[in-house]
Amino acid sequence: MAQIVTSQRGPVTGTATKKRKNKPFLLDLYSTALGKKYVMGATGIGMMGFVLFHMIGNLKMYMGAEALNHYAEFLKVLLYPIAPKGWVLWGLRGGLITMLLLHLHAAYSLTVINRHARPVKYQSKRDYQIASFASRTMRWSGIIILAFIIWHLADLTFGVANTSEFNRTEVYDNVVNSFSRTPVALFYVIANILLGIHLFHGAWSIFQSFGWNNPRFNTWRRAFATGFAAIVVLGNVSFPIAVMAGVVG
Repeated sequence: MAQIVTSQRGPVTGTATKKRKNKPFLLDLYSTALGKKYVMGATGIGMMGFVLFHMIGNLKMYMGAEALNHYAEFLKVLLYPIAPKGWVLWGLRGGLITMLLLHLHAAYSLTVINRHARPVKYQSKRDYQIASFASRTMRWSGIIILAFIIWHLADLTFGVANTSEFNRTEVYDNVVNSFSRTPVALFYVIANILLGIHLFHGAWSIFQSFGWNNPRFNTWRRAFATGFAAIVVLGNVSFPIAVMAGVVG
């Protein structure tokens, strides 16, 4: 009589049936290269809007001290008395800082991913030319712009890098005192030119981040990126130049 051999199976551990805990949708999306590109695009749009409206508001400097000081006070009382004075302004600043940190992290993460991935060719010669130009400047311009933001806050928001005559309520005088220093004025000019280069590439890349990069629209995309960057740079650069030239003061 043939002997039937049966194999005995050991006990199944709990880990074999344990389900993997899913991440929240947004975190799961951000863990992918596509999600990081979305974050880069969304935060880029937010910060582009900020620099544009910040420049437009600062144009009140050409209307005199009273106009610029009144505009600065207006920002402090946004939604008052619904919200306490200054709360909305600091909330906006906190939002901008959050967008900046997300933008930096997404940019760094994408750089790491791209270094380990197989390079993908660009769709057209023009795409390649613009991307190669940006790749030579984006890293260093980004570092200098970050240093500029820190200096700008220390100079005209907190006053620690301004003169001993700094007065939070006299924004016009603070701007004039700051830009009367030649090294500071030159730094602002150089930083804003680099900001323009950064904005040009950012405005161009937003369409790629969201998949809106049909080659048929390349001419329009280039015009938008060039125009947006030029408007912001010309407006911001005009402030230190106007002070140094004695147009305002």
